Amino acid sequence: MNTATRAGCCFAGIALILLLATRVHAEPVRTPVSDARPVLLAALQSADGTAHGVLTGEVADAITRHFQATSPIYIDVSTAKRYREAGCSRLKVLFWQEGVKLPNMAAPRKQTIEFGINYCLDGLPPKSLL
Repeated sequence: MNTATRAGCCFAGIALILLLATRVHAEPVRTPVSDARPVLLAALQSADGTAHGVLTGEVADAITRHFQATSPIYIDVSTAKRYREAGCSRLKVLFWQEGVKLPNMAAPRKQTIEFGINYCLDGLPPKSLL
């Protein structure tokens, strides 16, 4: 193998590794959950204030079947604000699903539901919003 061929192979190998590394970092690790609470708690406890899940179980299956969706129901939680009270934050919660077929809609699409919640590790809202 000559030097040019060896360099080309080396470049292709490095490019492939970088592509795979980028792909790995692009997709968050999603914990299977039957309700959102474990994802909320994980976000409260994570260093970066985020957590990701995928809804599983009978309810998730029924929703997916009803709307003929093409993906599971994903849950993304991020911290909007940390309160002084230990273990309490304002969380942004996003549920989303791809390929949802809604009545009177021409084509399936991504559907999202986003809301904010004040939440603490004990499952209650904070005593103070400071």
